[in-house]
Amino acid sequence: MMLSYTGQTDAVGEFAVAVGDGLRKLNQRELPSAYLYDELGTALFEAITLLPEYGLTRAEERLLRRHAGDMLRRLPPPVAVVELGSGSGRKTRWILEALAARESVAYFPIDISAAALIKCHQELAHIGALSIVGLESSYLEGLQEAAIRRRPNQALLVLFLGSTIGNFHPPAAEKFLQDIRRNLRPGDALLLGVDVKKAIHDMVLAYDDPAGVTAAFNLNLLSRINRELGGDFVLRHFEHHIRYQEINCRIEMHLRSTRRQTVSIREADFTCTFREGETIWTEACRKFRVEEIPGIARRTGFLCEAQWVDTEWAFAENLLIAD
Repeated sequence: MMLSYTGQTDAVGEFAVAVGDGLRKLNQRELPSAYLYDELGTALFEAITLLPEYGLTRAEERLLRRHAGDMLRRLPPPVAVVELGSGSGRKTRWILEALAARESVAYFPIDISAAALIKCHQELAHIGALSIVGLESSYLEGLQEAAIRRRPNQALLVLFLGSTIGNFHPPAAEKFLQDIRRNLRPGDALLLGVDVKKAIHDMVLAYDDPAGVTAAFNLNLLSRINRELGGDFVLRHFEHHIRYQEINCRIEMHLRSTRRQTVSIREADFTCTFREGETIWTEACRKFRVEEIPGIARRTGFLCEAQWVDTEWAFAENLLIAD
């Protein structure tokens, strides 16, 4: 296996701008969910995926393990694989192993977390016919770089797993899929994982586990701001808070201020005062209906070639072909 690595040049500066912009929003302060995944956040999320209350990751692993061969049979060789938000790459190995059995594989994991890319390399070290070029980058910048690097006759298989598309507002989700399509050629593919709507109790419990692991994951974002941007958040003055919005069919993660308090962030040149009970919105997790995916595909420049649905925890993998 060949390894290569390309990193960002001003990740701290971009982080500071994103934090300042999000916390300046008047109606609802926000922090971008992508920044939940520093080294500690990535480790905490890996722990979340093992919790009995969080069935999403196990469902996706079952689908990829059982159906990787069928997915790839629909894509003629040669294929280069690009993964948006690769994390540790644990689930991806089923796709890469199946593909490496028929051809040499170029794999481009994209993540803003250097720690995640290192873990990804370690996780996939056992696959022989594999070259990895890790891109520490945003999704679209990384995809553009990977598209430039593909060989002239290679198709791209873009993986967007874990129902990360559910973290976008619906209009922004479709715009993002359109942006992906603009970086692809006709016949390229997108494997899109989506979590499917289920009982409200089960959805809420998946993001508010009794052991408090998800709470630690959420609060770590404030710790990261303190460490990297010179913030002075007092973590015990914030609490993990979950909301379910029926109208948008989504879970929201918030950090709620337990008192009136003032916080400064040196690198963002920012100071603000939180009211007691005021929240910072850190993540949205939309849940989908399986039957709505073909329509989303058509509106964004794809055709829905096939769907696979897990029966133990409602989750769907969708193979979309660039039209």
